[in-house]
Amino acid sequence: MNNALVLPGGHSATGNKSAFSNRLLLYPVLAFLLIFFVLPIGWFFIKSALDYEGNFLVMLYQTFTSKLFLAVAWKTVWLSLLVTLLCLVCAYPIAYTMTRAGPFRFTLIIICVIVPYFTSIIVRTYSWMIILGTNGVINSFLMHTGLINKPLGLMYNMTGVTFGMTYVLLPYFVLTLFSAMKGIDLWLLHAGRGMGASNLYIFRRIFFPLSMPGIISGFLIVYILAIGFFITPALMGGPNDTMLAMLIQRNIEVSVNWPLASALSLFLLVITLIVYALYCRYTDLDKMLGK
Repeated sequence: MNNALVLPGGHSATGNKSAFSNRLLLYPVLAFLLIFFVLPIGWFFIKSALDYEGNFLVMLYQTFTSKLFLAVAWKTVWLSLLVTLLCLVCAYPIAYTMTRAGPFRFTLIIICVIVPYFTSIIVRTYSWMIILGTNGVINSFLMHTGLINKPLGLMYNMTGVTFGMTYVLLPYFVLTLFSAMKGIDLWLLHAGRGMGASNLYIFRRIFFPLSMPGIISGFLIVYILAIGFFITPALMGGPNDTMLAMLIQRNIEVSVNWPLASALSLFLLVITLIVYALYCRYTDLDKMLGK
């Protein structure tokens, strides 16, 4: 027997009490987001828009129109894009092999992917410094075989930064792609073979389109991480290979220019939001998945 009190309008007292309880549970979460997210972001914008004399928007204008900022921003954007594309090229065959591998091969591959993922970024970066250095593995091998007469300049330039960032960010793309590929219905591939389609045709018309959600998600994750990367460019880059995160660090610790550092950080935040907005605007995952 239902003993709930029915109020005018058909609403029960029990239902209203439950809704009120749910709102009470939501208030602490909203308060947490307001205090630790919304207010810091608001103060962050104010600091980025004010110079030391309190002139509003002057710092943002001076920052975003300076030649140094434009050069560093352009280098950061295109290098992050290059690293993301290299991660895609390297990660796709690895993830594809993982979906086809047996238990032993799969375990071996996943160990090779996961173990570096749980290793410190500094350790992984120093390992590439040893490999790419003047007396590193690559130069030593090439000189020993007589292919080169003097060591190649693989370190302290954009080449070293590209290699290092690609290696560090590769596991993110591999795991994202594997997650998407694992959800592909293999019966679709069997059906294609049953209709006489070649393996190349099945991959091009069935498997690759169904793996697009993983490609787009991995691209989004890796690009956002790459555009704010600091450790690898700082250790493996040269004096002229400055990225935005390094410029922010110098303005905080060396120049103690907090307004400029805040303005540069705001640019990274805006770029991240733009990339995510484009992802949401032009990516229809339900349509891509055939739903």
